Amino acid sequence: MPQHRPVRSAVLSAGSWGTAVAKIMADAGTDVIMHARRGEIADAINTVHRNPGYFPDFELPACVTATTDPATALSGADFLVLSIPAQSLRASLASWTSHIGSDTVIVSLMKGIERSSGLRASQVIAEVTGVSADRVVVLSGPNLAPEIMAGHPAAATIACPDEDVARRFQQACHGPSFRPYTSTDVVGCELGGAVKNVIGLAAGIASGMGLGDNAAAMLITRGLAESTRLATAMGAHPATLAGMAGMGDLVATCSSPLSRNRTFGTHLGRGLSVEQAAAATRQTTEGVKSAEAVLALAHTHGVEMPISEIVSDLLNAKVSLDEAAAVLMQRPPKPEL
Repeated sequence: MPQHRPVRSAVLSAGSWGTAVAKIMADAGTDVIMHARRGEIADAINTVHRNPGYFPDFELPACVTATTDPATALSGADFLVLSIPAQSLRASLASWTSHIGSDTVIVSLMKGIERSSGLRASQVIAEVTGVSADRVVVLSGPNLAPEIMAGHPAAATIACPDEDVARRFQQACHGPSFRPYTSTDVVGCELGGAVKNVIGLAAGIASGMGLGDNAAAMLITRGLAESTRLATAMGAHPATLAGMAGMGDLVATCSSPLSRNRTFGTHLGRGLSVEQAAAATRQTTEGVKSAEAVLALAHTHGVEMPISEIVSDLLNAKVSLDEAAAVLMQRPPKPEL
């Protein structure tokens, strides 16, 4: 009988979430080669099976290897998994496109909106590479990387206009601790991930100010309403926002101290400046980068998003912490739905 070769995935690059997804796919039986910008990271992954830059205490499966050469990583890849800051996506893809195979499926892990264009990551991918929409997959859900590395159970949504392609990637990452669901609602998955980062900042700010659990619950609930309003105005199905890529991701981001956006917001709520909060958080915080772009989409589509607007104003020093809380609470009362 013919021997089928293992599914092969290239992960670009070797940051926190990229490393966690490499582990997810390896646990599911997929061969993974990661692209690391720094030689010492690639060497450590290949020799001691650890990423010392992010997870020095967690061992990666033996079928995860690394290289500093993107062409080597992409050679023969069934899937290209992109895990880079949303604002760096366009420039990075431009240098990698010539190495992407004609049948390679491109998977986006990004949860941000490009500030210069207002495009979602899948749209940037299609625009830069020229691939059709049915070769672009989005993975989104309540997935905190340290918990994934520790082998804790998690789930996510895999969205693609082509259900067969979504199922192919589902098989490549369905392992003992990771349960992926499929969807064709790319818009809903991407907007759920992008907006929840902004709401996560708000939840962190409230925590840093000591505003209590009632405030946190209010922000999560009304944040979900904002996400749903914007996503449905842009063509998403409202049920998507009640699922893993919507409510699930929102709860994890707003509730966990492992969340970068919540952590950044907590620093702001304790009185740190944006620059000081960035230094204290030490990793890319997509909500900070995407807040204005999310708000611009809301204005374009005539959608009211008061929490997102207040977060954007805070990041741009247009209001103080006390003013922000007062503005939200003093808005005119209205029906909930």
